[in-house]
Amino acid sequence: MKKTIVSTKRFITCLLATFELTTGCCQLNYEDTDPKGFAELITKPDVLLLDVRTADEFKEEHIENALNIDVKQDDFMEKAKALPKDKTIAVYCRSGKRSANAADKLASEGYKVVNLLGGIIAWKDGEHPVTTDTHEVDVFQTKSGKTIKFHALMHASIRIEYDGKEIEIDPVLKLRDRTVEYSAMPKADYIFVTHEHPDHFDHEAIKVLTKETTQMITNKRCGDMLGYGQIMANGDTYEIADGFTVEAVPAYNTTEANKKFHPKGRDNGFILSIDGLRIYVAGDTEDIPEMTTIKDIDIAFLPCNQPFTMTPDQLIKAARMVKPKVLFPYHYGDTDVSGLSELLKDNGIEVRIRHYE
Repeated sequence: MKKTIVSTKRFITCLLATFELTTGCCQLNYEDTDPKGFAELITKPDVLLLDVRTADEFKEEHIENALNIDVKQDDFMEKAKALPKDKTIAVYCRSGKRSANAADKLASEGYKVVNLLGGIIAWKDGEHPVTTDTHEVDVFQTKSGKTIKFHALMHASIRIEYDGKEIEIDPVLKLRDRTVEYSAMPKADYIFVTHEHPDHFDHEAIKVLTKETTQMITNKRCGDMLGYGQIMANGDTYEIADGFTVEAVPAYNTTEANKKFHPKGRDNGFILSIDGLRIYVAGDTEDIPEMTTIKDIDIAFLPCNQPFTMTPDQLIKAARMVKPKVLFPYHYGDTDVSGLSELLKDNGIEVRIRHYE
């Protein structure tokens, strides 16, 4: 009987030793922290905040300034690889389980990751704030590795964050049943307005966003209506700051019955070159021949709602002319743009559908 007891003890000792060795070689390759530490962490400029819950959970509430990529989706890592490697990724979910999974995946790709223990439940229990701002955010890197964020506000309104600067494209406060709370956003350093139509040009939105140093860049019609601004005509180039230039390009209707909406020569599209990243915001246009001269575009915003802009077929032709790496259909109203990704995948163009109705 004594030998049995000794054997059993030895077995348990060996089992525990094996367990310690096993766990010792499987240490977490990311950090965990509590809500207090997480709150301090996300105030740092070299940290990106990532919510890995579903889009519906994110819309209900989230930590302010968080990006949203659902870890349960098959393309999680494909999207996550667009995050800059020189940033610490602060990741959270509802209770901490999904974010731990996401943290492990990200860390295995070389990211420095910190996971919020207890998730947003623990965050709120610690009386930390959440927001219901539902704008989708896409993150890219410039040529030198700086972060640039695109916020899908609505329709043709785009907010861009870059290197501490705020860039607003065609800001509009209200359109149909949608409203943008610009008063809750930082003032703009630069505002771009493509043309005078009220779904692109809104005096009140501009007033809310303007500070003493705000630069307005627009066409002659809007400049005359405002009484100020940097006026650009098709073909003009303007150096806004070091590493930041803009080119005004044509935007007009070619269909005979629709030329009255956007006549040739009046309105602008804009190509923003920001630290080597080239962004084409087309404005209201059809698939015009001048698009064949637009080259080396990283990100394009192309409109899709006839009779004012393009049909889906026209947008496909335009995308094949411009050849952006990433395409955001925008200004699409009730037009169905869901099939564009499949139709353009053979052209090497990634299509991202956001709430630009």
